[in-house]
Amino acid sequence: MTETTDTAAPAKVPRRTAAPPRGGPRRPAPPRGTLLRRLTPWLFLAAPLALLITFTYVPVGNMVYYSFTDWDGVSPDRSLTGFDNYVQIATRPELFRVFFVSLYYLAASVVQIVIALYFATVLSWNLRFRNLFKGILFFPYLVNGVAIGFVFLYFFQDGGTLDSILAWFGTGSDRAWLGDPASANTSLAGVSVWRFTGLNFVLFLGAIQSIPAELYEAAELDGATRWQQFRHIIAPGIRPVVGLSVILAISGSLSVFEIPYIMTGGATGTTTFVIQTVKLAFQFNKTGLASAAAVVLLLIILLVTWIQRRITPDERVDLV
Repeated sequence: MTETTDTAAPAKVPRRTAAPPRGGPRRPAPPRGTLLRRLTPWLFLAAPLALLITFTYVPVGNMVYYSFTDWDGVSPDRSLTGFDNYVQIATRPELFRVFFVSLYYLAASVVQIVIALYFATVLSWNLRFRNLFKGILFFPYLVNGVAIGFVFLYFFQDGGTLDSILAWFGTGSDRAWLGDPASANTSLAGVSVWRFTGLNFVLFLGAIQSIPAELYEAAELDGATRWQQFRHIIAPGIRPVVGLSVILAISGSLSVFEIPYIMTGGATGTTTFVIQTVKLAFQFNKTGLASAAAVVLLLIILLVTWIQRRITPDERVDLV
């Protein structure tokens, strides 16, 4: 008789797994490259933001603070006067009457937009010497405003360039072009047309050239005339740029300074709101009142811009 012994297989011992930490599984720390990549844009923006805050927002904040004081711009003493400066601006007609001078420049802005749109449309087509004419139209905008003021000061003076040109055609006159408010403001507004037409011209030309060329080719195949191309392709395509030009024209007509200050110094009824503000601050030592006037001008420009945006909002133009 033989004995048989049964040997049982060893039981498998289950492996112990580490319990997950409290609060859920830990996320791996982001690599250093990702953190640096996130910080890189802010490192590049640090210097521009510092300059913007230092030379734009801080001065604007100081200007708003000065508008509530009677500071003369020299003495270290400033006393708060509340809204007294704003009440003076609203109740003294001579401080607000200068806004009527801006109507001359507003009319001139309409003229320069029309002229710039015409030449931008014509020179967008394939014409001879079009690059030469582009340079001629844009050149006045590159000239310094002070130099333009002195050039046209001699142009409009008695017996100057304009009188000599008129004498060649037998229509010479002894009229003082800068001697009375109507002719002086008209002459100064004409100078602004000559100077700023190039800026609007470049804006319109860039917008026209951004329109796909296939649209012009399809229009020519359909027999569309130049006027029909302008009406149905160019005008809708550059509508946002025209709106921008209108905003710049209105704000520029309200804040004219260089040309009238150089040519007339604000005499003969050519004082603009900015010239008056500068005189209040540096000639009459009323920095508080001048700061209030500057704040009022800023609010008016923002209000006009907001109204224009509400009337003609930006819309996506789809010409296809």
